[in-house]
Amino acid sequence: MAGQQVGLVGSGIMGAGVAEVVAKAGLNVVVRSRTEEGALSMVASLEKSLGKQVEKGKLDATESAAILGRVRAVTDLAELASCDLVLESIVEDLAAKQALFAELDTICSAEILATNTSTLSVSALADTTSKPERVCGIHFFNPAPVMPLVEVVHTATTAPATIAVARAFAEACGKTVVDVEDRAGFIVNSLLFPYLNNAVKALDAGLATRDDIDAAMKGGCNFPMGPLELLDLVGLDTSLSILEALHEEYQDANYAPAPLLTKMVGDGHLGRKSGEGFYDYSR
Repeated sequence: MAGQQVGLVGSGIMGAGVAEVVAKAGLNVVVRSRTEEGALSMVASLEKSLGKQVEKGKLDATESAAILGRVRAVTDLAELASCDLVLESIVEDLAAKQALFAELDTICSAEILATNTSTLSVSALADTTSKPERVCGIHFFNPAPVMPLVEVVHTATTAPATIAVARAFAEACGKTVVDVEDRAGFIVNSLLFPYLNNAVKALDAGLATRDDIDAAMKGGCNFPMGPLELLDLVGLDTSLSILEALHEEYQDANYAPAPLLTKMVGDGHLGRKSGEGFYDYSR
């Protein structure tokens, strides 16, 4: 895909992270934010990330400048019209994503329209377009510059050529790729979130303290993070949305959100993004 241009819709944590990954792969990136403030914030976030890597000797200043130069932030969706591949990474809300895909379908001539959804139906997004064969999932994990995996998701209508290009794109970004059918949660989240949910239930039931639950899973299973730490990183609101979508899809009690998780989200304790979750990040 050398020399091609990638469009990203969404300038939040995932959008900024994926933009960094794609630009490091030598591709030009157009990142669309809804607001000028969001666009500037995304660029500032990227500059900060690259600056830290220069300080640590992982990049030199010339490389950092070249990467930053391949990223352009915009607010007009029409700026993505000529992109070769467009990947959305907006809020995990099906109606919002469907509206976006319907609009992208009329604007973009891209070979691929892809979603970075972690849980929602890719088929439901493809159905809003005139060319469902060009729609697939390309699911990066957070933080995108660090996590090595990408799930490439195919629907019943996705063309094999679309999957081949999506896979080549993810591999060009240096990622390990797994192929998966369009089912809620795909591979990782359908297995991960019952575990995270049960950790919250264990804490609420008094099985062990927060610190001991996390220490047990790190020391006993060799996980790099405990489940409650990981929930804070993912975001408790995002985690709740994922569990609700999984529960709706499978009607399995393991996916029914723990009451404590629902309460914490209602109280605005969302994890690292809000400064407080299972841990306090305000200090």
